[in-house]
Amino acid sequence: MRLWPARRQSPSGTITSDDLLITEDVLRRNVEDVLLVREREFLGSIVVFRGNLLMPPARALDILLERFRRFGYTPFLRADGDAVVVEAWPLAQTVERQRIRLNVALFILTCLSTLMAGAFFFVGSPTFDAFRSAEWPLPLRFLAGVPFAATLIGILGTHEFGHYFTARHYKASVSLPYFIPAPPPFLFGTFGAIIRMRSPARDRNSLFDIAVAGPLAGLAIAIPTAIFGLAWSNVAPANGHFTVFGESLLWSLLVHLKFGAIPAGMMVYTHPMADAAWAGFLVTALNLFPVGQLDGGRIAYALFGRRHRAVGIATFAALLGLGAVTGAVNWFVWAALLFFMVGFHHSPPLDDLTPLSPGRRLTGILALVLLVLLVPPIPIG
Repeated sequence: MRLWPARRQSPSGTITSDDLLITEDVLRRNVEDVLLVREREFLGSIVVFRGNLLMPPARALDILLERFRRFGYTPFLRADGDAVVVEAWPLAQTVERQRIRLNVALFILTCLSTLMAGAFFFVGSPTFDAFRSAEWPLPLRFLAGVPFAATLIGILGTHEFGHYFTARHYKASVSLPYFIPAPPPFLFGTFGAIIRMRSPARDRNSLFDIAVAGPLAGLAIAIPTAIFGLAWSNVAPANGHFTVFGESLLWSLLVHLKFGAIPAGMMVYTHPMADAAWAGFLVTALNLFPVGQLDGGRIAYALFGRRHRAVGIATFAALLGLGAVTGAVNWFVWAALLFFMVGFHHSPPLDDLTPLSPGRRLTGILALVLLVLLVPPIPIG
């Protein structure tokens, strides 16, 4: 769901001014044929060179990565007015041994929690009563949750592995997905999944590809399962107590294509597979919000560069506005989560000079349109 950023951190221990001067001298000799250095300064343990680039940014980055790595530094290239800045960060890229026991344990727990959600929180669906017979032994009742759990885990897993394999394609250091179980009474049995990027993206193009791969991969599963799930759903009188899932524009279109106009006093009783697909739509929509380290925040950075922060703040204000207009508390909750847990900051790529390709710009705009199609005005009622 959310990609944890790579941490740009200083090495342990105290670095003296003499150490920095020696480091600056060594780094400067390795940068002078790449950057015509006009100024240099220190920002803590970071060495900053400002000047004019002597070659294309992509080639400059390749050269500086190889040279700086020998001294335990990582280069970051960015614009500063008419000048180019090369920042030498210590230990900005880390390589950690992958331990998968936690990933496997969380995955198993999430499978169990989503099985419970599917088996016990979607009671009353006329399309799946056979599995919910009170005569079934308790362990077998969990079979009632298989369609919901398998669909939701499939959507979330495909989403995260879309990020994972794209990051690996660009030789970025990235963790396997961490699924997050949510036991009862949380409705869906999971809070989603995240992966951890251990190294910065190379440039805006790779940043964009890694970010957009997850939502597109997840929707490649969510849309077909929504169609199949709605095919196994039915329309019946609206009786008793039930949870109403809000309809996004895309979901409303799929429901209309299947059932047409719903008569007054009737409602669609959705199959558990459709319920999971709806949850997949919602997770994708939340991830596409152009804020901070969310997928949409990464897309916004690739599109707008350092102006992405203003886009994130505008999105936060829009969520508050949706809450005020619709009266749905959900939007205030998500706005608070974005503010306190996600924030508006995004780590830059190594090469912040190479522009996003035109095709990716168009795809980025389509991703924002997709957000509008997937967001339900009132998610759950």
